[in-house]
Amino acid sequence: MSFMDSIKTCFGKYATFAGRAQRSEFWWFMLFLVIATVVLSYVDTAVFGPREVMMMSAADSFETGMSFNFSWQPQPITGIFMLVTLLPNISVMVRRLHDTGRSGWWWFIGLIPLIGLIVLIIFTASKGTEGDNAYGPDPLA
Repeated sequence: MSFMDSIKTCFGKYATFAGRAQRSEFWWFMLFLVIATVVLSYVDTAVFGPREVMMMSAADSFETGMSFNFSWQPQPITGIFMLVTLLPNISVMVRRLHDTGRSGWWWFIGLIPLIGLIVLIIFTASKGTEGDNAYGPDPLA
């Protein structure tokens, strides 16, 4: 599956959690999400100005009597894009897990910091089951 085919397929199956997704479909879509997020982040910076974060060390705070001060510039364009692509992102992950013979509920392991991410990367990078499985026909057949 090509880069553009992957994007079309994932948006075409916007909230379809049934079935299976081949590795190329999943990874091309993840690459698209990363590239688009980086580009839109630059657009947000150009339109709304740079993000400013002011941090003080604990020693400075203690000596001056000032508290920690964090200032964050929102990125609305990137935020809207991330909200729009949330369902296709989750659905392609679930379909990819189905291709490896795992339940889509394994998606929730990604909520465990670091370890969950590593487990999901291993699951999604592994080869899918050959032939039909409980979640449908082989997408490569």
